[in-house]
Amino acid sequence: MKVGLIRCLQTEDMCPATTCFKVMNLKKLAFEGVEEDIEVIGVNTCGGCPGKKAVTRAAEMVKRGADTIVLASCITKGNPIGFACPHAEQMKAAIEKKIGESINLIDYTH
Repeated sequence: MKVGLIRCLQTEDMCPATTCFKVMNLKKLAFEGVEEDIEVIGVNTCGGCPGKKAVTRAAEMVKRGADTIVLASCITKGNPIGFACPHAEQMKAAIEKKIGESINLIDYTH
C-alpha cells in the first residue's frame, strides 16, 4: 500500500502525526488487515479551511505513486482536541470525485 496522508493545517502545530505513523507501522485501527508493506508517498495538509487544496494535493500524491489517500483523524474525528473539520465530508467527496474509484480513500487513521 502506498499512502498519501492529508492532515489538518490547523492541527499540525500541536500534532506531529506520530500516532498516524504509528498505526500505519503497526497496521492497527484504519490499517488493520493490510497485509502488504505500507509506504508513505507523501504527507501534506488540507491547505487550511475549507480544505480545497486537499483535492489537488491528493491528486498530486496519486501522480507520485500513492494508491491510497488517507485523511488523518484530525480531519474526520477531530483528534487530538475533539474538534472535527466541519468541511470533512465535502472534502472527502471532492477528493473521491477527483481521484476516481481506482484509488482507495481511508477517512481516518486512529
